[in-house]
Amino acid sequence: MQEESTVKDSIFRIGRVISVDGRSIRVTVDKSKNSSHLLYKGDLIKNVSVGSYIKIIKGFTIIIGKVEGEYTIEDKVYSTKEYSSDKEKISRSLNISLLGFFSGKEFERGIKEMPLIDNECYLLDRDEFNKVHDFIRKDDEPLSIGTLTLEKGQEILVGIDCMFASHIGIFGNTGSGKSYTLAKLYRELFKKYGDNPNFIKNAKFFLIDFNGEYVDEDDNVIIDKEYKNIYKLSTKGNGDKYPVSSEALYEPSFWSVILEATEKTQTPFIRRALSNSFLAEKLNDNASMLELIKSKLILALDKNDKELGSKVIIDFLSDIENSLPNSNVSLVRDRLRENLQYYNQGNEFVYIEPESGNWKWKADMRSYVSNDLNAIDISLVSLNSLDKLRLQIVIQYYDDIIKGHANREHLSPLIKRMEKRFEDIRKVIDINDSVSLSKNITVVSLKDVNIHMRKILPLLLCKQLYDEQKARNDETSYLNIIVDEAHNILSRNSDRESEQWKDYRLETFEEIIKEGRKFGVFLTIASQRPSDISATIISQLHNYFLHRLINNNDILAVEKTISYLDKLSFEYLPILPTGTCILAGLAAQVPVVIDIGKIEDKYEPNNKTRGLIKNWV
Repeated sequence: MQEESTVKDSIFRIGRVISVDGRSIRVTVDKSKNSSHLLYKGDLIKNVSVGSYIKIIKGFTIIIGKVEGEYTIEDKVYSTKEYSSDKEKISRSLNISLLGFFSGKEFERGIKEMPLIDNECYLLDRDEFNKVHDFIRKDDEPLSIGTLTLEKGQEILVGIDCMFASHIGIFGNTGSGKSYTLAKLYRELFKKYGDNPNFIKNAKFFLIDFNGEYVDEDDNVIIDKEYKNIYKLSTKGNGDKYPVSSEALYEPSFWSVILEATEKTQTPFIRRALSNSFLAEKLNDNASMLELIKSKLILALDKNDKELGSKVIIDFLSDIENSLPNSNVSLVRDRLRENLQYYNQGNEFVYIEPESGNWKWKADMRSYVSNDLNAIDISLVSLNSLDKLRLQIVIQYYDDIIKGHANREHLSPLIKRMEKRFEDIRKVIDINDSVSLSKNITVVSLKDVNIHMRKILPLLLCKQLYDEQKARNDETSYLNIIVDEAHNILSRNSDRESEQWKDYRLETFEEIIKEGRKFGVFLTIASQRPSDISATIISQLHNYFLHRLINNNDILAVEKTISYLDKLSFEYLPILPTGTCILAGLAAQVPVVIDIGKIEDKYEPNNKTRGLIKNWV
């Protein structure tokens, strides 16, 4: 037994430590170990090279390191007569980065002791190699995601708790396989737990799909259709509508963003409008609503302001008509437009009686106007929360203008933008407080949504889900928000939006990623431009799947914010083939280059590059 151990040590020994500089160790390689492979018990063993792991023996402590570089040094001390060939004058030297150590039989990441000069270095045997790549904790469950790239056949398993009770980042250039990796990760999870009653009850997954890669004709991407809620939204019409609660809709900050409200004047106005409980109560009763409209218009006439009165009355009734499409407001508006006139000599409004053409002054004028307004047929029953919210903003606007509490020039651009924005919102959301997402995974496709709404909708939907999860305060509940092409909403640089919108958007998602863990909320993001994403968000991720990154800014962004990677892993990034990535983070003891496993064709995302020749021949 001792003889066998001695033989093994002699074969696996590669050299000794010659310098220690912090975590960087220099090892000189024995001249007999310069071949590419070694033979041991009939097995061909790969010799030490860049990317290999070695163990350094320091007494009873076994320290593990990774080879990051290799150099040659010419030995000039002895005369050439002492060497049988010139090859023997060359000494190999390795740069080693320390990764961890063996505590008993388990590998642990981190440095507990530093090597000493002249400590002997060895290759890892198969058992030690497996322990270094065993990422499963004792109380965790394994999930297979692929195989080691440099060790074919070596399966890589990750712990489900370590992976999914964490924030995950998947980065890579277009065509590098990041969407496939995202699909593989969740495909394996649903294969394992998809039919488990507790999983169905307690776990929710919300996937935002910007390019329609996770929906198709059969809608079986990742998992079969019957397990999913699918919403194919469209601002072109004929799309699905996502259910949103009334509480989420009455968020002043959200409407400030949608309507691009200015910070000094328009945003305070929106807060005032949405918090006006007196006005909100009037919107629930037809008679009260009519009296409110009449009081505002009579007040405008009593001011006897030519510039304010006639235009405000007509514009007010026009906006009421737009908010109540089934009413007869337009008829009353046109009648008042013809019969109300301003008498310049008396500096007051008069009402021209249609039958006689006589002028009616002051009290009589108000009586005629009131009779016309009484003819308005108002029905609020068919209005949903979105319609009432719009009406509430409109009435608050004219109330402020008529009473002189606001400058019309400051607020009118907001009201003009409102019509188009409400039209888009109405096409994609449905106000419903009773609908719950009963199935495990919800996929929202934004492929047919215009650019403005593509930025706003994810914020509205994610904030609603996050707030609901916080309010639930249930330790058994789990929510994972998955965002593919995340740079669309997490970009820190955008010329198409105001600073206020950018701040609100980033603050919302940064709160989710910093505080969400306490409430069982986790974020998975995939992007081809990590340099565009907020550094705060990237730095808070726990696990990373890094595919090919060519742009130097993207590589630098990853290098600055990810502490788990070694120098060699960063150098791999520009040359990784499609489908290969670097796994690093809390779920992996050491950064590893892996080939992502195959997904069944039926469940693959719709992201394949088009073949040109077959369509051109």
